[in-house]
Amino acid sequence: MNDCSFIAKRGRLTYIVRTMKAAMKKRTAPKEERQQQLIQATIRSVARNGLSDTTMATVASEAGLSQGIINLHFQSKERLLVETLSYIADEYRTAWEQALSSAGDEPADKLAALVSVDFKKPVCHPNKLAVWFAFWGETKSRPTYRRICAMRDMAYRKEMVQVCHELIVQGGYQDVDAETVTACLSAMTSGCWLDLLTNPRSMSRLQAKRICMSYLVTTFPRHFAERSDK
Repeated sequence: MNDCSFIAKRGRLTYIVRTMKAAMKKRTAPKEERQQQLIQATIRSVARNGLSDTTMATVASEAGLSQGIINLHFQSKERLLVETLSYIADEYRTAWEQALSSAGDEPADKLAALVSVDFKKPVCHPNKLAVWFAFWGETKSRPTYRRICAMRDMAYRKEMVQVCHELIVQGGYQDVDAETVTACLSAMTSGCWLDLLTNPRSMSRLQAKRICMSYLVTTFPRHFAERSDK
């Protein structure tokens, strides 16, 4: 065997060994890492195909893995979907809780932080919005989805009502109801999210945030008039 032939064969052998090691590493990723990978693939699949047309096969394709791996970690499509919904609900709660804890003690700052977090990239990503609306559309017939979404909304609304109440008392605002303000903000946010999802060319995250902040200017003018352009 001449030197060139030996070098070529050794190069092919090295490539094969590296490929096998990479494949083995891909198959033996830690449990939490693999589950996270599959949940992210499910988010992409739901955003691309919708909830009903998301299957183990579409998720496997998005993840670049076999359906057997999905079955190993989640056992069924329904469990995978429930875990995906729980994941984005927990992610959302973590985001607004962190925003709230970083806002300080002033109720106006806390309210601004709660509104702003709804239009930040991790929360307001098109794929996440598509998933939220897909699951919301199924809550009437799926008690588990309804429970997860209700828990997510309940915690956020409770905090929002409390912050609005603090601001009303601090500012001496008359004829302003914390529950009503919270309901209005929730409806505006959902409407802006829908526009961002269906008409991304005519609505931006910044524009959506400004719409909600404009409502706060009219409701709490002494606290938000100077924030209207932020």
